[in-house]
Parts: sequence; structure tokens; C-alpha cells
Amino acid sequence: MEAATDAAEASRILRELSSFGPVLAVKLYRLTLDPAPEIPTLPCLDHEAMLHGRIAPHLAAYIQDGSSGDIHEVVVVPSERRIEEDLVSTWGECGPESRARLMAVVTKRFPNYRADETKPSWWRGDRRVAAACRAQVTLRDVLLGPDMLRVKSGVDRLQTIASLMEKQSRAASWGVRTVSGPLVAAGGVIVYLVFGVLTFGMSESAVAITRYLLIGLLGGWFLYYGVKAVQLTEMSNRVWKRTAEYNLILSERRRLGT
Repeated sequence: MEAATDAAEASRILRELSSFGPVLAVKLYRLTLDPAPEIPTLPCLDHEAMLHGRIAPHLAAYIQDGSSGDIHEVVVVPSERRIEEDLVSTWGECGPESRARLMAVVTKRFPNYRADETKPSWWRGDRRVAAACRAQVTLRDVLLGPDMLRVKSGVDRLQTIASLMEKQSRAASWGVRTVSGPLVAAGGVIVYLVFGVLTFGMSESAVAITRYLLIGLLGGWFLYYGVKAVQLTEMSNRVWKRTAEYNLILSERRRLGT
């Protein structure tokens, strides 16, 4: 019953948002719209890949500003009374004036919902992911491009790059796992031997502090590279998921004949 209520509320909000501009595609997570809209409809891949199941059912829609042509992604979470504009996937596709108009429409039409913006994260490398994707194919072309063969060629190139990014990140991760442990151990032994033989005129407590500091710096250096390797793997996965989403949109466009 709760899922049906969320789906009905999401459908209502989607109809209301169409006054801002045409809805180009919809991503669904644990929701089924009835009747199904005659636009590309696909699963929300980012959250379907999270197996813990603690994500609330939601709808994400790509909407084009009727006045400027800018493209936005709006995420609707009915159970949490929350509507967000996700600026990550539409990076480079919308300007500040159009975003302000969208937020004005949301706050006016849905006063009982909290309106937020999800901005790109520096730590997660969102802008680097967006730049890598836009270098091969743009979201606008995927949603609206008339030459779908050309767009599909760009998506295929991006998928190849995503696969290479994953292999590169795996190589970095493997190197950190196999090399960091022995090097940290060897570095610790060398530090202890050097400061055991040569104290450089320091007191015993100063020697101990210097030992711990150097070993800590060495371990922190390798920890940084380990975290960096994990980050690169996660970024390559998001590029690959973007190509999967683009392929699904193109398949839906062909099915619908748009």
C-alpha cells in the first residue's frame, strides 16, 4: 500500500513538473508508474547497485526548461517529502538562471516538500567524471540527438574508456596492496636501525618521537595512495554506469520511435 501511495504521489509531481518543461526521461527506484509515461523509462542504476536496500523509493526525471532549453535532473522522494535537483549528472547542461526558475517552481507548487540541490563533490571526483563523459558524448545528445547512430558511437567510445579506467585503477590498487606492506615494514626497520646507531646528538625521547613520526609519515603516504586507488575505481565504475544509463535511454528512444 505504501509503495502504491508513493508511486501515485510521484506521478502527480511528475505531471506538475511538466509545466516547467517537457519531461525527457524517467529513472525509477522501487516505483511503478501507472499509467507508464510514453518517454524513456529506466531503473535508477546508481541506487540499484547498492544492495543494502536502505534507499527510499524515488523517481528521477530529466526535464528540459521550456524557456531556455536547459536540462535538469529532478529527484522526487515522496516518503521523505523531498525534491532535489541533482547537478552532477547534468553538469554543463544548465545555467544558474534556469536552476533558479526550477527551484522557484518547486517551492511554489510543492510547499510541503523540502527543496534541495545536490552539488558535485570534489572528494568523489564528480566534475572529473562529468568531464570524461562530456568529452565523448553529452547528455543532451543522448536525450534529444536526432542522429542516434552517431550518439551510440560516442557512448561506445565512453564505455571503452570506462573499461580502461577500471583496469588502470585495479593496477594501482594491486600495486598498493602488494607493495605498501613490505615497504612500510622495511622502512620501519631502517628507521629503527639508523636511529639506533646514529642518534644525531638527540635525547632518547627525541629519537623515539622521530622514529614514530617517520614511520607514521611513511604509513600515511601509502594510505593516501590506497585511498586514491579506491577512489579511482569508484570513479571508473560511475563512468561505466553512465554509459549503461545512456545505452538504456537510447534503447528506449528506439522502442518509442523518438
